[in-house]
Amino acid sequence: MKKLLKWTGISIAVLIISIAALLGSMRFHDGPLEILSGGPFKTGTLRTAPDDWSFLKDRSTIEFQTMKPAQSRTVWLASFDQRLFVVSGYMTTNYGAIWKQWPYYLETDDSVVLRIDGNLYEQRLQRIMSGPEVIPVLNEFSRKYGDGEAASADSVATGYTWMFEVVDR
Repeated sequence: MKKLLKWTGISIAVLIISIAALLGSMRFHDGPLEILSGGPFKTGTLRTAPDDWSFLKDRSTIEFQTMKPAQSRTVWLASFDQRLFVVSGYMTTNYGAIWKQWPYYLETDDSVVLRIDGNLYEQRLQRIMSGPEVIPVLNEFSRKYGDGEAASADSVATGYTWMFEVVDR
């Protein structure tokens, strides 16, 4: 029995060390890997941002990098009226406070780099808390990602959902 407990403890320690090593090494990786945040972009071709983001209407995710800290992540997106939006939900929940740090990074520097199909676009993420685009953008998120809930501007106004528009620097 002691041998089994010893090997179980060793296995758990190896697992924890492996996960920590993976997460730590991701800070040096060229971009994110699915849900794991990555390091700053090292590859891609710098391009001028398009005037019309509609070509992303049915795209499920894009990558973007914050500047301070220089980290990248994958996010869901919505294209509405030729504009591009990203949101971060669960911002007022306990797990959201732990899991969703990138919106807070934008409070000191809202500059980002988008990487789409190997092209880099230097942009900013401008927070939107109200306005005529809130409901249509939330409806687009619901269409694409199917949460089944009716869009409510209250989730944005109360800070549960942080909505950002991608705008020129």
